[in-house]
Amino acid sequence: MIRSLPSHAEALRILARMRTRPMRRPPPPAARALAPTLKALDARFGQGAETLAARWEEIVGKAIARRTEPLRISGQRAGKGASLEVRVDGPAATLIQHQAADILARVNLFLGAGAVERLRIVQGPLRRPARAPAHKGPRPKGPLDAAAEQELARGLAALPDGPLKRALTRLGREVMRDGRT
Repeated sequence: MIRSLPSHAEALRILARMRTRPMRRPPPPAARALAPTLKALDARFGQGAETLAARWEEIVGKAIARRTEPLRISGQRAGKGASLEVRVDGPAATLIQHQAADILARVNLFLGAGAVERLRIVQGPLRRPARAPAHKGPRPKGPLDAAAEQELARGLAALPDGPLKRALTRLGREVMRDGRT
């Protein structure tokens, strides 16, 4: 049984009688939907050379951290890992090159699986963070009592004022604080 197609006027009547739903809009791409969340997470936790530099010694260990510093992470493309550029202090580059697989494994453990695929070694002097000078020896004891200070001043009274007298006064105070005579 062959049915003929309705004419244009009949098709309009049929469509007017039927309730039709509007077509569903396709969902937005996942990248667009996740972008604000990923930006917030990146701002909070960060990823990149700055994050690595802050915890570099913890990630690679003291021995490697003394000789290296992370510079940048570059070349991350869809589906491919990035390249980590590391500055190495001169002759240690060969040693670091032999430990590249271990370094990459540790960095990927920190950043996430497959985040970094290659290690690029750049030789050059390291920029060391300013550290507080380590205090050597015992802390100085308190100031001298008035009698000891007077005795010291009497012993140095014959010297003219100047850098020599100031240096000898400091030395005398330290000697007298230690209790030596």
